[in-house]
Amino acid sequence: MIRLLTTVILVALSAQVAADDDSKFTLKEVAVSSVERQSEALVELSDQIWAHAEIALQETQSGKVLADYAEQQGFNVERDIAGMPMAFIASYGKGKPIIGVLGEYDALPGLSQSATPARNVLVDGAAGHGCGHNLFGVGSLGAATAIKELMESGALKGTLRYYGTPAEESIGGKIYMAREGLFDDLDIALSWHPSSRNKMDTSTSQAMVETLVDFSGSASHAAFDPWNGRSALDGLELLTHALNMLREHVKPTVRIHYAIYHGGDAPNVVPEKAQVGVWIRDTEMAGVLPLYERMQVMAKGAAMAANVDVEVRLLSGTYNTLTNNEAAKIVHQNMQLLGDVEFSESENEFAKQLQRSMGIPELGMDGTVQPLVLNSTDKSGGSTDVADVSWIVPTVDVNIVTAPVDIPWHSWGVVAASGSSMGHRGMQYAAKVLATTMIDLYTNPQLLEPIRKEFEEATEGFAYKAYIPDGLPPVPAGY
Repeated sequence: MIRLLTTVILVALSAQVAADDDSKFTLKEVAVSSVERQSEALVELSDQIWAHAEIALQETQSGKVLADYAEQQGFNVERDIAGMPMAFIASYGKGKPIIGVLGEYDALPGLSQSATPARNVLVDGAAGHGCGHNLFGVGSLGAATAIKELMESGALKGTLRYYGTPAEESIGGKIYMAREGLFDDLDIALSWHPSSRNKMDTSTSQAMVETLVDFSGSASHAAFDPWNGRSALDGLELLTHALNMLREHVKPTVRIHYAIYHGGDAPNVVPEKAQVGVWIRDTEMAGVLPLYERMQVMAKGAAMAANVDVEVRLLSGTYNTLTNNEAAKIVHQNMQLLGDVEFSESENEFAKQLQRSMGIPELGMDGTVQPLVLNSTDKSGGSTDVADVSWIVPTVDVNIVTAPVDIPWHSWGVVAASGSSMGHRGMQYAAKVLATTMIDLYTNPQLLEPIRKEFEEATEGFAYKAYIPDGLPPVPAGY
């Protein structure tokens, strides 16, 4: 375990320029100490964002507290990025290498929950951090601040960028930033995500298309003269029925989800408007797009059968993640250097109570560093706009434990864990992992060569295209 330094020693060592392995190790001690010194501020930031619990494209307060903190630490902060007022980029330094650190801070609808191990809604219908993004954005910024301090002292050279990226759970803020070329000059992008295990994420995510389907008919009295109405809900239900029938005839890797956002206002009125959100996923975009086209045909057919009009709108499309084994090896080495995350007896008891409340085995927390598995064949589902970044520049992602073993993700249980001390502990560990990894890359830029080589081989002949509508990001339905 890396020992902690006193403030006096930290200041003295931060003036060193890394020239060999010993000085690099010393710089890692300095970075770890920086994260420790920031701990109170980082916990306060994450708790503020946890309390704000703002959903996609509404994270004005969450984005502000992070951008303000970055500004206070001496970063050059550019706000209102890619048409998103809650997005920002905090930068420091100059020259090569250019390293980007990704941060998120959006919550999920309907998951309001106190930081307690039993179901306790704070505000009916309100959002909650069921994916731990209150920890994600703060942990990444804590790492960036530690590196910025070393750059300021002259110990590290290069350019550092922290990307404050909203709307990961819907719409995909990073995709709009990618369309504007904001990641193009990076040598590498680093990311992490809250999890119930400490392990490198070397498995790909699912590609996805997110759509909104609007049916329009005409209203009439549902009893007196229903023949004068054209039911938009009929069209919607015909589409969802067709989608459910389609499930039998797609590959096992495909996932089709929908949520009905509007199906009428009163039973005695033939619905004039109806709206459904449809998400389609597969292992690669090449598998998603034909199904997206087929869904549009099905929507038109449903509208024809119901004698109504229909509009299918593309909200967002994300790629599958392109992993990078060479980068994963470096991050994993730093996880081994830092060692396991140690949770207190009370934190483990909190975790077991939470598991009991959710009806899963009471295994508590698992802070051990899992073995590195390259080219993982894990087929667990999920999509992320980090994937779009990974097709533009080499990108590495690591999962860090912030919640109990096997807890259902996107649940109230994760909200409770993300507002607790065990969530804070994992967040600080993530900051240390990212910071120590960046020290390797800044002090030994040659490490980037095999990373870039692997990336270029994987993307040969590929030209990135953002699957989003023209103009500003649309407000996601149901949010």
